[in-house]
Amino acid sequence: MAADPAMQAATRDFFLRSCGYKYSYNFSWLGRPIIQYPQDLMAMQEIIWTVRPRLIVETGIAHGGSLVFYASMLELVGGESHVLGIDVEIRPHNRKALEQHPLFKRISLIEGSSTDEAVARQVRERCVHPVLVVLDSNHTHAHVLRELELYAPLVTRGSYLVVFDTVVEDMPAGCFPDRPWGPGNNPRTAVRAFLETTDRFVVDREIEDKLQLTVAPGGYLKCIKD
Repeated sequence: MAADPAMQAATRDFFLRSCGYKYSYNFSWLGRPIIQYPQDLMAMQEIIWTVRPRLIVETGIAHGGSLVFYASMLELVGGESHVLGIDVEIRPHNRKALEQHPLFKRISLIEGSSTDEAVARQVRERCVHPVLVVLDSNHTHAHVLRELELYAPLVTRGSYLVVFDTVVEDMPAGCFPDRPWGPGNNPRTAVRAFLETTDRFVVDREIEDKLQLTVAPGGYLKCIKD
C-alpha cells in the first residue's frame, strides 16, 4: 500500500477532507471523548500488548479518553502497570469524570507544563521500566523538541516513543489559524531535529505503512538501544 501512489493519494484526500469535519472528535473510549483516529488506537493497542509497559506517560490529555484507553489496555495486560497523564490545565469537569471512572485506579494526573523540569522530575521519580511515552500536547517545534529531550531517556530498548500530529507538516498552511503550529513548525520538524542527535531511535515505518490513515507519520519511534 505504501508503494501504491493511487492509494497514497486516496488516503491523503480522505484525511484532509475528514479534518474539515473534525473526524477525530467523533469517537469516545469507555465513555470519554478520545480525539484520535481509530487507526492510531489500533497501533497503540498493538504496541502496548507487545511492549507490556509498566508505565505509560502521556503529555496532553484533553478529556482523558486516551488515558482511559491506555488504562483499559493495561488492565488486560495485568500487573501493576499505570498511566501518568500530564497537562498544563486539567479542567475540573474532566478531572472529576476521570476520577469517577472505574479505570482511574490505573491513572495518575500531573497538572503542569510537560516541559517544566519540575514536572519531568516527578515523572522520572515514578518511572518503572519498561516505559512507553506518548507526546500529544502543544504541537510547536520548540515544545515537542524539549519534550523529546526530557522524556526520550525514559524509553528503553524495545519500547516506543510516539509523537502524535506529525501530519501537520503535510497539511496545507492555514489549517490551524488559531494555533501557533503549521508547516515548518510542528511535531514532525521536532522529530527530524531530534533524530539527528541520537542513534537510539528509528522510525517504525511498518506501522504507518499498514495504517495508511494516521496522524503520526514518522512519529512512531522505536527504541533500538539502551
